[in-house]
Amino acid sequence: MNRPSVWDHASAPARVMVVALPLSAWGLARLIETEPVRMHCVGMVSSAAEGVLQVRQLRPDVVVYDLDGEDDTEALADLHAQTEAKVLAVTSSPHTAVHDNAVLAGARGVVAKREGPEVLLRAIDKVRFGEIWIDRGATGRIFQELARQRAGRREDPEKTLLAQLTPRERQTVAALAADAAAPGKVLAKRMHISENTLRNHLTSIYSKLQVANRVELYAFAHRHGLAAEA
Repeated sequence: MNRPSVWDHASAPARVMVVALPLSAWGLARLIETEPVRMHCVGMVSSAAEGVLQVRQLRPDVVVYDLDGEDDTEALADLHAQTEAKVLAVTSSPHTAVHDNAVLAGARGVVAKREGPEVLLRAIDKVRFGEIWIDRGATGRIFQELARQRAGRREDPEKTLLAQLTPRERQTVAALAADAAAPGKVLAKRMHISENTLRNHLTSIYSKLQVANRVELYAFAHRHGLAAEA
């Protein structure tokens, strides 16, 4: 995880909303405010239900969601459905199932509380710009779970969706599937395109394949063996 920050000095500070019980929220907000050029806390709420009520007014770029609070991953999913903000979960739980379920519910990553403060700040930077903050082991487990959840679906409809991709879009999917943890700028460089072009490709791919994010796209690609095309 010790990778350079994707934060661009020309960007405005990230607007971060914290969802946690009061003492934890206070600590997370104080940490975020130690980097005022990179990010600032626009609000603290104690539950996902309160977050749903506040998210449109606060307009966060990133929601830091404490899984150790009163809510569960189902509440995280409800909040995720109500906002375009990227959700980043934090937890003290060492159990991989807790981490994986958070991602399956919509979180773009999970930070363990045993990590240092700078790890959380880097993770906020990453997810703000559309990347994910999960390790390779978690990626594999999540693929398997998504595949299991969709096992009852017929494959033909997905093949119909896949046929809509242009050769360049199919190449993009293959590149993502071959290296799930690669940042967008690395993938763009490998494909000899700009990050903006990569984002445009992904927007079109998400729409054609009816997936919501990179995690679902990875699962789709692996179900159809696209990683081998990279």
